[in-house]
Amino acid sequence: MPQVALITGGAVRVGRAITLGLAQAGYDIALTWHTSGNEARSVAREVEKLGRRAVAIQGDVSKPEAVEEVASRVRSEFGRLDLLVNNASIFVNTPLLEIEPGEWDRVMEVNLKGPFLMVKATAELLTATGGRIVNLVDLSAFQPWVEHPHHAVSKAGLLQLTRVMARALAPRVRVNAIAPGAVLLPESYTEDQRRRSRESAALGRLGSPEDVVRTVLFLERSDFITGEVIVVDGGRLLGS
Repeated sequence: MPQVALITGGAVRVGRAITLGLAQAGYDIALTWHTSGNEARSVAREVEKLGRRAVAIQGDVSKPEAVEEVASRVRSEFGRLDLLVNNASIFVNTPLLEIEPGEWDRVMEVNLKGPFLMVKATAELLTATGGRIVNLVDLSAFQPWVEHPHHAVSKAGLLQLTRVMARALAPRVRVNAIAPGAVLLPESYTEDQRRRSRESAALGRLGSPEDVVRTVLFLERSDFITGEVIVVDGGRLLGS
């Protein structure tokens, strides 16, 4: 029976690359989407062209009832879950003193509460298969991003939650995190912003979503690693 992966936010950007990369590696796929319905249906068709099953499930990962529905669909459609990738996230650019309480709460609900809810809802399935969890953080988990303070706090919290989960779910389930750097820049970036992103990395170049995919597969296969984070940033975190 094929292994099954669930990727939250698996329809667009890095999430899409992870979805297709895992399908190419032989996984049947469940992916969640919130507002990207067309993209979710498109990537599901791509998965099926690769000879794998795909189910795209609409839902807000910050809502307990929606997350329970996702877990129920995975159980009914596949009967198992081997890998959960918590990728869904929102990225808001607001200086600290301009953040309204509602905006703060929304970022925390999606970026931090969402992975907690998803793990809670799927823990039984993952335990049954000796499954793996990969949480997507980013460099803001280590750095004070003053233009994105609530995002940075949520990712730092998710990194610590990764460690807590790894200890709490051991020995049956392994939990790790990946912190990508500049692997897929926003489309709105100017050429100057792209140049500065390249130059900020020790390797002097941008990465790609495939760098993240390869790291997911490495963690998925490395059965003596848990509670760790792998930084995939070309040396950007090292500083200039």
